[in-house]
Amino acid sequence: MVEVIPAILEIDFPEIEKKVHMVEGLVNWVQIDIADGTLVPNTTFIDPTSFTNLKTSIQLELHMMVKDPLRYLVNFHKAGFKRFFAHVEGDFVAEYIEKCFQLGVEVGLAIDGPTDFEKIHKYMDDIDCILVMAIQAGESGRPFREDTVEKIKKIRDVDFEIPIAVDGAMNDVNAAKVISAGATRINSNSFIFSATDVKMAIEKLKNISVIASEAKQSIDDSA
Repeated sequence: MVEVIPAILEIDFPEIEKKVHMVEGLVNWVQIDIADGTLVPNTTFIDPTSFTNLKTSIQLELHMMVKDPLRYLVNFHKAGFKRFFAHVEGDFVAEYIEKCFQLGVEVGLAIDGPTDFEKIHKYMDDIDCILVMAIQAGESGRPFREDTVEKIKKIRDVDFEIPIAVDGAMNDVNAAKVISAGATRINSNSFIFSATDVKMAIEKLKNISVIASEAKQSIDDSA
């Protein structure tokens, strides 16, 4: 079953808090995106202490669009985050993976849209999950990269079981494409939070996920 995970990228904590509460009862996880201007040009809200007072039943994962993930990992873990994604294009990748295991959190790596699959291949035995950017990381609303589909297929050829999340341009059409290629999580920002009905947008992605998953399973069974 494919999981839908709302993604939140904001510069102010009240907006983050509002969006988390908007999806309570609809999803199990929310992704918080942070950037400090080192890996991507923009910056977001990056203070972990505010999350310690966030009252929610939703579990939080952190997508770190930063050069040095070690700068944020421990403090966001203390604030209650359970799953982390550092970028393979950043620094200290091996050290980040080791620290995640020491902390007992889910360790993930993100790979940016323009980055070749080979960059992440060597780490796949040491991580719990992968986040594939279907755009160039940094801002929501960028166009879907069609080469994302082939990248997901390459990952799936190497590891049939590893969870693959896809983030960026994840509307109902593009979600179907990446699920058919082997994605198991859809992380969506604009499609969900720009919708007039957030619940309906999430349900639409979930329905697309079911249809695409069943179609993929049918193809796999007949192969």
